[in-house]
Amino acid sequence: MVLDSGDIFMDQVEGDRSAGDPLEPNDRAEPPKMARPPAKKSIVTKREKVSHNGLPAQASSSQVLERRLSSSSSKCGTAPRLPLRRPLSLDMTPQRLRASQEHMVDRRIVQPPWRSGTAAPSPPARSLTSPSLGAGGWMRRSESTCSVNYSMGPRAGRGQMRPATSLPHIAKGVAGSALPTSSRPCLLVALRPLNLEQEKQTFFQSDYKYEPQFEYVQPEPRSVLDKYREGSGLFLEQAVGIMQCVLKKFGSYENFEEVTGGSVLPKSQVWAAVRKYLQKEGCVGEVVVRLSDELLSQAVMVVESCRPTLTINLAGARQHWLEGMLRHEIGTHYLRGVNNSMQPWATTEGRKQFGLKPANPTEEGLASLHSVLLRKQPYLWRAALLYYTVYHATSMSFSQLFSHIARFVQDPDVRWEYCLRAKRGQTDTSQPGCFSKDQVYLDGILRILRHRRTIDFKMLTSLGKVSFEDVERLRPLAVLPRTRIPHFMQDQERYLQHLDHIVTANEIDDSALQHLLP
Repeated sequence: MVLDSGDIFMDQVEGDRSAGDPLEPNDRAEPPKMARPPAKKSIVTKREKVSHNGLPAQASSSQVLERRLSSSSSKCGTAPRLPLRRPLSLDMTPQRLRASQEHMVDRRIVQPPWRSGTAAPSPPARSLTSPSLGAGGWMRRSESTCSVNYSMGPRAGRGQMRPATSLPHIAKGVAGSALPTSSRPCLLVALRPLNLEQEKQTFFQSDYKYEPQFEYVQPEPRSVLDKYREGSGLFLEQAVGIMQCVLKKFGSYENFEEVTGGSVLPKSQVWAAVRKYLQKEGCVGEVVVRLSDELLSQAVMVVESCRPTLTINLAGARQHWLEGMLRHEIGTHYLRGVNNSMQPWATTEGRKQFGLKPANPTEEGLASLHSVLLRKQPYLWRAALLYYTVYHATSMSFSQLFSHIARFVQDPDVRWEYCLRAKRGQTDTSQPGCFSKDQVYLDGILRILRHRRTIDFKMLTSLGKVSFEDVERLRPLAVLPRTRIPHFMQDQERYLQHLDHIVTANEIDDSALQHLLP
């Protein structure tokens, strides 16, 4: 899921160690002390005083001086003179400079080594779980946010932190536009009700009969809500078939979640998994990562001041599903956004000029396929249930919808989340109506699977934010030298085998798709 703005904060999280534990400094060799030559009475030129005052003597200068003296003495026929030596006073480090050097040593101990440049050693393994330092330290404690913005190992050159304006981003509007950034929050943040917890408590206490009355910071313009007010039933049969396939194998959604998803990960393991994945894609230092307890979706990629920021819902960060989410957000949305920024259609005007189709449903469909691509049991449950819930929200109130989807989900908290997503944007949920954006996932999945034999997936990724229907037309116009392909798409044959496995596991009928999508 990709959005274009949001209030994002960059920070680091509290680790496994307590705040009182000091950060162990890296062992560093003491700088070699300057050798002190014996004091000699000599005359030193003013120029030499400037070049040597308080600094180590350069061997080349001494050798040159000795050669000049030797040459001069030989020409005059006199005995060779002793070479000039610096006075001892000039060989000593002034107190002010010595204090400055000691201060720099202290600073090198406090700062993490990978802040010192590309030649610095790799960060220690505890870097994401180290405690906060005091004033002037490089890490700040936070319960909810983290910035993954340092390089490591051989990828250091590719993972350098760069100014926000130079980072690749998902283009929006006119390139170079001087329009001020809107203070309005991103769509999914704006559609989170202010009184969510109160209304949920009231709803549960009413034995699921109450119709929530939601309040929002700023009601969305009618034009935005109207865009997503109509739910489609085109792929309803496929959605139900996928969910029945899961229930037939696991008995219930709750069992399916426990067996295939695994346990919810603690923050430290989430940071470690994210950092490992960023290294796989060679984009350490390019994406800011944040954890949240307030996100309605599993994750969202937001562009804030041209800086890509991934916000992850802690509740959905499960052991076996987290990497799939990272393939969805970083391996698909972010890398396609990077590639898009290199193309002549990167701006709104460029898209109009080349007559591009909307990026969705291809964008979200491709990302959703990547969420389950490498799983042993790649069920499309979430996309199917979202599609199904939105379709029925069009004709049902909140409480009716909550009761209706109980055939697929028994857990009332999970049901609440699905109904909330389908009804977001509404104030009075007793009225029928939906927010249909969540149908784009299954819609895009099935359209891509229908044409998987003819789509050039590497080219689709290289072209950026384009529909698979535009690939062949845009191929001759593409700028390809610096585009990036996710690691799981490098082997095209194996990639197609994974797509076939998804079709088989979910019992999707290819002939039915061909009939629906000629």
